[in-house]
Amino acid sequence: MLPMKTFTSSRFWIKLLSLFTVVRGYNIAVLILAQYLTSRYILAPKANLLEIILDPNLFALILATACSTAAGYIINNFYDAEKDKINRPKKYLLEHLISQQSQLVLYFLLNGATLIAAGFVSFNAILFFLVYIFGIWLYSSSLKRLFWISNLFATLLVIFPFFAITLYFKNFDTVVVYHASFLFFLILTRDMIKDLENFKGDWVKQYQTLPVVFGYRFSKLLISLTTLMTLLPTYWLIKSSLGLMTYYFYFSIVLLLIVLIMLWEGSTQKRYLWIHNLLKVHIFFGVLGIYFIYK
Repeated sequence: MLPMKTFTSSRFWIKLLSLFTVVRGYNIAVLILAQYLTSRYILAPKANLLEIILDPNLFALILATACSTAAGYIINNFYDAEKDKINRPKKYLLEHLISQQSQLVLYFLLNGATLIAAGFVSFNAILFFLVYIFGIWLYSSSLKRLFWISNLFATLLVIFPFFAITLYFKNFDTVVVYHASFLFFLILTRDMIKDLENFKGDWVKQYQTLPVVFGYRFSKLLISLTTLMTLLPTYWLIKSSLGLMTYYFYFSIVLLLIVLIMLWEGSTQKRYLWIHNLLKVHIFFGVLGIYFIYK
């Protein structure tokens, strides 16, 4: 029998792991890294690194983004609980080691912290994050069940925090637009593949996603279209001479073709999970690759 102290310690770490899973700690860490790298190497390439890191307003904006996004994952889990029981039973059990009541309390605390952090920057920043918080709630509670808007809205919510730092630096160069377009189509493709992966739970709980409404073949055709559309900003980014990161975009062409082959060669949940994770890893390496722009 385990000593009480050891049992309590183990329970604490399991609860911490549950909390990390609920707020998608990995995604939040990548988001923070992406915003700092984007700020330094894309939006303010002439700025000193230390100047970017020590900028209190930028820190407040990134903190607000991290808190509001973490809160978004919580409210999304809250509305998707029944569906996740079917699609991801093990993940569901881990995430619900923390009660839904405790998760909702944390949701409101994180949103409160978001508005406080934004308040240090400006009143406009508060309004910006109020729109973001409301958008996440609207998506989680209703829009994600509507096939004609769910994927587009979800993708815009992922991109939206980057508008905060873009507005802060007032940089609207074409290369910024190319990067945003590339990320938009890549995330849209990943989100649509996720619907294929979650088909069973969506069908049982009557979510009106593209695969549920139109079937697998039509969904695959749309995913193929968004995949090919990703190649357009990829081409312009390669033409923009982005230093060593240019090789990342060359590799993106190869990877997107592999995704298309994998998509049409199989129709199992495991296959869709592989494609989803492949794109997720590619996005992560894209974040790291920002450091190599102009090098």
